[in-house]
Amino acid sequence: MSDNKLKNELEAPPLGAGGITIIDYGAGNIQSIKFAVQRLGFEAVLTSDAEEIRAADKVIFPGVGEASSAMKMLKSTGLEKVIPTLKQPVLGICLGMQLMCDYCEEGDTTGLGIFDAQVVKFNNKLKVPQIGWNHIFDLKSELFEGINEKEYVYLVHSFYIPECEETIASTEYGVEYTSAIKKNNFYGVQFHPEKSSNAGEKILQNFLKIEG
Repeated sequence: MSDNKLKNELEAPPLGAGGITIIDYGAGNIQSIKFAVQRLGFEAVLTSDAEEIRAADKVIFPGVGEASSAMKMLKSTGLEKVIPTLKQPVLGICLGMQLMCDYCEEGDTTGLGIFDAQVVKFNNKLKVPQIGWNHIFDLKSELFEGINEKEYVYLVHSFYIPECEETIASTEYGVEYTSAIKKNNFYGVQFHPEKSSNAGEKILQNFLKIEG
């Protein structure tokens, strides 16, 4: 693919005055998400301020770390009450997606309850964490517009969401599991789009094009 063609495919979609907000609660990979958004032609605000988050056109909820510690950080700023009430498109990434579920086995953690799902640990017979490239399949929703079945994405995780009614993409690692999920205005991806080359940039672009 030529540089010009890629540039045209990743042309920045329009956003309103609220812009893009990345929830800053002390979890890892926040800067890499910001840089990925910049590559699409936008600036994103890193913030833990509830009013800024509510006013945004798009909200990204990233996360790398341990579930119970991350939930404590959210509670320290009151964001555990704010995030479930958001009305604009919200994208949870990796731990961010897992924290939007009802419960996570890691640290015996009660989540935000946005997705009616449980987060469980991979079988002990598997090498964990799963680190590296794996493919996604059974793609549904506008999040995967222009993405091929069995496209490869980058993952780093030891816990997963079993497939459920809200699953919009799956991955296989010992078991077929949820690699993307959607409910109303909330989206989640287990993989890291900011580390998933052209496919990851396209998925981020698709999210930014979703109408609130």
